[in-house]
Amino acid sequence: MTNIRLTKPTIAVLEALLSATSDRPAWGLSICRSADLGPGTVYPILDRLAERGWVASREETTPHPGRPARRFYELTGTGRQKANAALEDRRVRRFGLGLAGGTS
Repeated sequence: MTNIRLTKPTIAVLEALLSATSDRPAWGLSICRSADLGPGTVYPILDRLAERGWVASREETTPHPGRPARRFYELTGTGRQKANAALEDRRVRRFGLGLAGGTS
């Protein structure tokens, strides 16, 4: 598995995926809204994460009258570990360089 380049959009998508729960799964539009990004940015990121085994997707199976079925995205076990580690490493580097302030 290749490392993921942590651009601001990728970080926003990872954070949206990390905040998803089984009660509130992430789907494409919800990730776009949460990350404040357009679908032309979000879906290629999801594709790259899936290619590297960080993300799995599945089609909605419950009834969904009046709209197409959603595709849910979730971090795999490995993806969750790698995302948390990558984001933590980034936070450490930013705080270590004095690039970010505040408390965590």
